[in-house]
Amino acid sequence: MNYSSQSVAKLYFIAAIGLFVGQILFGLILGTQYVIGDFLFPAIPFNVARMVHSNLLIVWLLFGFMGSAYFLVPEEAERELYSPLLAKILFWVFLVAGALTIVGYLSVPYATLTKITGNDLLPTMGREFLEQPTITKIGIVIVALGFLFNIGMTILKGRKTSISLVLLTGLVGLAVFFLFSFYNPENLVLDKYFWWWVVHLWVEGVWELILGAILAFILIKVTGVDREVIDKWLYVIIAMALVTGLIGTGHHYYWIGTPEYWQIWGSIFSALEPIPFFMMAVFAFNMVSRRRREHPNKVATLWALGTAIMSFLGAGVWGFLHTLAPVNYYTHGTQITAAHGHLAFYGAYVMIVLSMISYSMPLLRGKGICNGQKSQNLERWAFWLMAISMVFITLFLTGAGILQVWLQRVAVTPMSFMEVQDQISIFYWLRLIAGLIFLIGLLAYIKSFFVKNDDPVQA
Repeated sequence: MNYSSQSVAKLYFIAAIGLFVGQILFGLILGTQYVIGDFLFPAIPFNVARMVHSNLLIVWLLFGFMGSAYFLVPEEAERELYSPLLAKILFWVFLVAGALTIVGYLSVPYATLTKITGNDLLPTMGREFLEQPTITKIGIVIVALGFLFNIGMTILKGRKTSISLVLLTGLVGLAVFFLFSFYNPENLVLDKYFWWWVVHLWVEGVWELILGAILAFILIKVTGVDREVIDKWLYVIIAMALVTGLIGTGHHYYWIGTPEYWQIWGSIFSALEPIPFFMMAVFAFNMVSRRRREHPNKVATLWALGTAIMSFLGAGVWGFLHTLAPVNYYTHGTQITAAHGHLAFYGAYVMIVLSMISYSMPLLRGKGICNGQKSQNLERWAFWLMAISMVFITLFLTGAGILQVWLQRVAVTPMSFMEVQDQISIFYWLRLIAGLIFLIGLLAYIKSFFVKNDDPVQA
């Protein structure tokens, strides 16, 4: 660690991992409720568990992105963070607001929550992934603006690099597109049209810039490859990601009442969306093969390579499987969508945050350039447990989705939704088992940072 202000990233990373554990626990509750319908009812109904599960995912990833920026930007700018105090204040504001929101979901009916948080004054609640109370959304905007000011001033007063500028562009886009969560028109088609400007343009647009910048930073650190080489790759990848991601929003407009031409544009540009992820995979392996040094933190390198491969599979391959309009006509809203969502989020965003934590936490904790060999071995087990179990979760959901499409939408005598759910329940049981293994992998990842180290690895 070169700059003392980078230490604020540690707070964000600890909170991110804690919330990640919460997200997985609620995911297991959901998985159990799929096969045992009254599990924890009425204490935690299915709709509440799902809301908490998805909201925790978004919040902990935002903590991870912010922590990554606070660690990355001072090194790229070659100066201390503009205001470490502001970073700490915003951390506690964000954490407390997020915790109170989750408590609200769990303690009172959602309709009551809308009344006590002022939703009548500025209606924004009730939409999937954007269920946060209006007051929480306002808090998120305040935190985002303060965060961007802190990061922006640090970059402005220091060295400007491709990595920091791409990261800043992604973070600005994240804040700007979140503003559409406040736009809640009465027309349902118009509502859905702009709803995707938050949900899609985050995960298939500006978040990809954040992913590319963090991955490029890690690869520079662990390979020693010339920055100029990585910069060229980074620009090409993010240009392709933006072009395909922005117009690729059309694959959400097929069946919501928008003009028919979206089926053409959405299909064409969605079919191109795997290209930047394939380029990212080639980029990562190319940089590692051309490395000028063997970095002692080998498991951080493993996470970086795993991010490139898993994001290509989840966001690229599984996204392409059902993105063309003639195929999506049958698969839309089935478990195939869930399969894509799980692997894409894990491969692209969960793994890049875990990669950054793996690289930076030994430095932040004063352990040197990396953890000892026992820690790295345990973390390597964690990597494979989580990666393999997520692949199986995806395969089980894909199997469930294919059977669901056939029985419910293609068969000569289609079955009802609930009849089909009974037929595919075996896949839900298998998914639950894989989820438990994933939790074990996550706990191993956390444990790896607390192994009493044996033989500290030297640079």
